[in-house]
Amino acid sequence: MKTLFLIPARGGSKGIPHKNIRELCGKPLIYYSIEAARHIASDEDICVSTDDREIIECVERTGLRVPFVRPEELASDTAGSSDVIVHALKFYEERGTFYDRVVLLQPTSPLRTSEHIIGAMGLYKESLDMVVSVTESPAAVVLFKENEQGYLEHAFDVSGGVRRQDAQKLYEYNGAVYVINSRAVLEKGLGGLDKVVKYVMPEINSVDIDNMIDWSLCEIILKGRYDCK
Repeated sequence: MKTLFLIPARGGSKGIPHKNIRELCGKPLIYYSIEAARHIASDEDICVSTDDREIIECVERTGLRVPFVRPEELASDTAGSSDVIVHALKFYEERGTFYDRVVLLQPTSPLRTSEHIIGAMGLYKESLDMVVSVTESPAAVVLFKENEQGYLEHAFDVSGGVRRQDAQKLYEYNGAVYVINSRAVLEKGLGGLDKVVKYVMPEINSVDIDNMIDWSLCEIILKGRYDCK
């Protein structure tokens, strides 16, 4: 089964400027995803999709060639991952290379390792649309909203009347690993995928960097793991 390891990294980042190439514990953020992919795949099957020349230069300093510059219309705030995946698959198909599945690795998950990627890939079957990494949700199983009279009322309840620790488990996508059926995403897009199974990751590996609090948390964890400065 031929696999494309796709690392999406657009240049625009409002929350943390130049986030994808900002140094985290001594190396650019995107390097963590490249290194994880390289433990599994050869460089010819690893694709960084970006619109940004600085990111291209940063990536190519690792020896990994960036095969194309992502079109401007796929680099806006409103551009979805589905279009980025389809663009990459069609780029390779036009050059005679056909991938059965795509492993999407977002750079914002630096605590995800090659072992997690291998674990998710191990659950994949051709009959599935996607295997996605999740973490068990810490969110309450009972949520409340304020009604027009200013009183709290139930808005969401999956407790079934049992104690929280005995209630049905809930999961959140953690953004770390997506193993996607190429045919399915080309036909239906990410939003249309319905045959999806979970790969559960520990909470400590599931930080998805969206702001400086997430960034600081990753620094603390990585400093403990690698004794980085």
